[in-house]
Parts: sequence; structure tokens; C-alpha cells
Amino acid sequence: MMRLLFALLCGLVAVAACAEEPKAAKPVRVLIQTDKGDIEVELDPKAPDTVANFLKYVDGKFYDGGKFHRTVTPDNQPDSKIKIEVVQAGINPDKMKDEFKPIKLERTKDTKLAHKDGTISMARDGPDTATSGFFICIGAQPELDFGGKRNPDGQGFAAFGKVTKGMDVLKKIQAAPSETQALKPAIAIKKIARLP
Repeated sequence: MMRLLFALLCGLVAVAACAEEPKAAKPVRVLIQTDKGDIEVELDPKAPDTVANFLKYVDGKFYDGGKFHRTVTPDNQPDSKIKIEVVQAGINPDKMKDEFKPIKLERTKDTKLAHKDGTISMARDGPDTATSGFFICIGAQPELDFGGKRNPDGQGFAAFGKVTKGMDVLKKIQAAPSETQALKPAIAIKKIARLP
């Protein structure tokens, strides 16, 4: 009887060992077409709620006719002790009235993502207030991660992907004419769409 139980147990262990690991979600890629050129971005499934929120706006064509409207450089944030470098974008102003509800902040301490060069992340005021605005990091920006000092609350921002092509375009946007941090004129987003 003991031999039979041992054999059954060994068989179950072998079956469990042979079982395939569940496949990780495949990253979604999007193309951001702007007046300065194209940017390809890979969205990271480690931030599923943030990715799903962003794709709602992409699929609903909210960003078509939107703008890169803000550039943050070391020289244009004199009142900030913690300096960052990002460019920020938003949806078509005509669609603001149709924005979706704010989403829960997916903190970098939970997703294990970080604000590195080319990271795309959601703009926000307080925690759980992000809607459609996003920014892309120029260079590593660890002060935007959980525990960073850019925001007094220390909660950081929701990183959810990375640029895979077009950092040169982002640097052109960052260097475009601006007043304080507002791009003058703003850089038009022709469209954002999923890539096959």
C-alpha cells in the first residue's frame, strides 16, 4: 500500500513538473505619430490597469489631434529642488469632456518598473487621479519612482512602458521653443494607434 501511494505521489509530482508555465501577457506596441516624427512604444503588462486605461484612450482615438504641450528641462524648473527631464502630452482638447474616470495608481514598488530613459508614465496630481495625460522620460528619472522626492507624497508615478524607437524625436520635442514649461507652439499628435 505504501509503495502504491509513493508511486502515485511521484506521478503527481512529475505531472506538475511537466505542466507548462502560464504564458506571460504579450506587450502591446503603439505608434505615436507627431509633427516632429514617429515614436514607437512598448507597453508593459506588469502595469495592467494603467496599460488598459491608456489603450482605452488610444482605441477611442482620444489622442488623435492631441498635443505634446510641456517640456521639463534642467533650466526651466527654478522653483524645484528635485529636477527632472520629461515631455508631457495630452488628448485632443475637444475630447476632454469625455475623459474616463481616474485610475488607481500602480506604484513602481509593486510593478517593479522604473522611470528610465524612454519610460512612458501617467501624469497625475494626487494618487489615484491619473486619467489621459502621459509623459516620457528623457534620461533616467528615479525621483519619479515610488519613494522619490519629486512629489511630496512619495508615491511616484505609474510607469507602464518604454520607447523602443524615436528617442531622437522626443529630444527634438524637448528642445522645441517654450515659455516656462509650455511648448510654444505645442507639438501636434497626428494619431496614436496599436501596431500589429
